[in-house]
Amino acid sequence: MPPRNHSQWLKKPKVEHISSDIYSSFEIYRQEQDMIFSKVWIPMCHISEMRDIGNFRTTKIAGVNVIAVNDYERVRAFRDHPIEQVAGTLSCPYEGEELYCEVKHGGMVWVTLNPNPDMNVEQWTAGAFDCIADAIDAEEMEVFHYHKAVIDTNYKLWHDTNSEFYHDFMHYFNRVSGFNDEYFARKNIPFDNGHVNVSSFTVNYEEYDGFEDRGELSFPNLPPNQWYMVDLFPGFNFNLRGSAYRSDAVTPLGPNKVLIEFRGYGLRKDTPQERQTRIKHHNSIWGPFGRNLHEDLIGVAGQGTTMREGTESRNILHGRHENSTIHDEVGMRHYYAEWGKFLERDPASTYREAA
Repeated sequence: MPPRNHSQWLKKPKVEHISSDIYSSFEIYRQEQDMIFSKVWIPMCHISEMRDIGNFRTTKIAGVNVIAVNDYERVRAFRDHPIEQVAGTLSCPYEGEELYCEVKHGGMVWVTLNPNPDMNVEQWTAGAFDCIADAIDAEEMEVFHYHKAVIDTNYKLWHDTNSEFYHDFMHYFNRVSGFNDEYFARKNIPFDNGHVNVSSFTVNYEEYDGFEDRGELSFPNLPPNQWYMVDLFPGFNFNLRGSAYRSDAVTPLGPNKVLIEFRGYGLRKDTPQERQTRIKHHNSIWGPFGRNLHEDLIGVAGQGTTMREGTESRNILHGRHENSTIHDEVGMRHYYAEWGKFLERDPASTYREAA
């Protein structure tokens, strides 16, 4: 490729692309809170974290304090609720505005700030969970691992790392050992409302140095050592990998900062030995010192640094077409088309152009 001057680098590409401004503008961050996060269904926690009557969990959605409470026969959610805690339960009467709340898809507690949602959770997820429904709904699950991280990056960059697979090269050892041609032949499958899932393949764990086959503890109705992933708009990921299940939930704290909550799940009926094995399998890949997670976090933090406010706008290409297989950027194109609908703006336009 011949060298390019500055004007040539800034020239609009002839393939699908977006502007880096959407990762750094505070005004866009504010609009996302108002026009996306306050409108959609948010998976805020898992029912196993609040199994007993009176148990509760709290979070922030679009800057609003939210509490979900195990209220005898169902889970209820409220906004701006005053909390008094006694031994892990609520000791005050419910106050504040009650929110729509459902428990779906393997026991996740879903809440929306939208006072008049036009979809329930099943309609919102639009079939994206169908590929793992038989596995995560067959038996009661419970959270065995939780940690959170505050990362200096835009929340969409974290979601991107689960939607595009150029970052495969950060996991080089994994890709040349445990993975095979089936991995690269997997399909990215778009669903309504901006969601995508990634079809399965068989992971050759025994090819990893120090790893062993994980088929014995595969989730119910899941063939041994299979791997499915669901990327849910606008920033939630569900990852079923043989013997362990993981979810990521994002809470944007600004255009350049995001809180990510990581949960690992097993089956409630696990024996102590089975649970320890699941924990080992989960943590070896996805724990804070696992093989994959820290590489992804380092990658998105580096991307975030290069796109801070004040840096020059650049074009992020989404033009790779490979029959919807794993390196096809169909997932990225699908996500940002939905993002553009919510914000009523072209993600390819710089902030100055859109203004």
